[in-house]
Amino acid sequence: MQRKNLTEVTEFIFLGFSSFGKHQTTLFVVFLTVYIFTLAGNIIIVTITCVDRHLHTPMYFFLSTLASSETVYTLVIVPRMLSSLVFYNQPISLPGCATQMFFFVTLAINNCFLLTAMGYDRFVAICAPLRYTVIMCKRMCASLVCGSFGTGLMMATLQVTAMFNLPFCGTLVDHFFCDIHPVMKLSCVDTTVNEIINYGVSSFVILVPIGLITISYILIIYSILKIATADGRKKAFATCASHLTVVIVHYGCASIAYLKPKSESSVEKDLLLSVTYTIITPLLNPVVYSLRNKEVKDALRRAVGRSVS
Repeated sequence: MQRKNLTEVTEFIFLGFSSFGKHQTTLFVVFLTVYIFTLAGNIIIVTITCVDRHLHTPMYFFLSTLASSETVYTLVIVPRMLSSLVFYNQPISLPGCATQMFFFVTLAINNCFLLTAMGYDRFVAICAPLRYTVIMCKRMCASLVCGSFGTGLMMATLQVTAMFNLPFCGTLVDHFFCDIHPVMKLSCVDTTVNEIINYGVSSFVILVPIGLITISYILIIYSILKIATADGRKKAFATCASHLTVVIVHYGCASIAYLKPKSESSVEKDLLLSVTYTIITPLLNPVVYSLRNKEVKDALRRAVGRSVS
């Protein structure tokens, strides 16, 4: 569907998973199931962290903040995606598309820097344990969270403003939400400046956190190796294992999605990657921290015990 008069383009239509035909009902059931588990897992983490005083520490403050951000992040994208699997060719207005893109970019970048803050927390806990409570005070934790969200707001404002100053000729978005690259393809003018902006932002919010986390873990491993006992080394590394697992999957997907060469892009690959970082990765956070973290499991047992009593 093309429109000759640029001013007539007032809405977009997502093609989404239309190429999957009769399998869309199956996809709806699968995605809905995963989404319910994602919401339940993140809400449980936020709730258990708030009500259990044993989890009132910087590490779990960052974890509950990340879980809250992931919850809103999925709310921005997944409900509309599920709706499009049932009711085909649902339009979205340009302001609606801009709003969805703004919240998606803000929260995605916020999550990247929250994971960096969690890496710094682990670094201080292992490399400077005697000064941990002094360094990771409430003011520092709040500053790291506000800095993460503020960075997301600034980057999202830059990207979305640049995007929606473009004139659009097409209305069919070959995607299931207003992601940057699929929407940019609908512009009928040269988008080189936008591509430079988006690649610069993507490089900054992926490579800088990866660099900081890598430095933190190099220092953490160095400190762990100096621990005399095997049990002590195992216990120290166990406190980092969950975070490291989430980091590898999160930044792995983000790097492939936003730093890969344009020539390697295809609709099928982009859809698969988008499903991974919008549906699968948010589920990873509660699953990893619930199954691998003894303190969270103990807190859940205490909460269940109080409920039974």
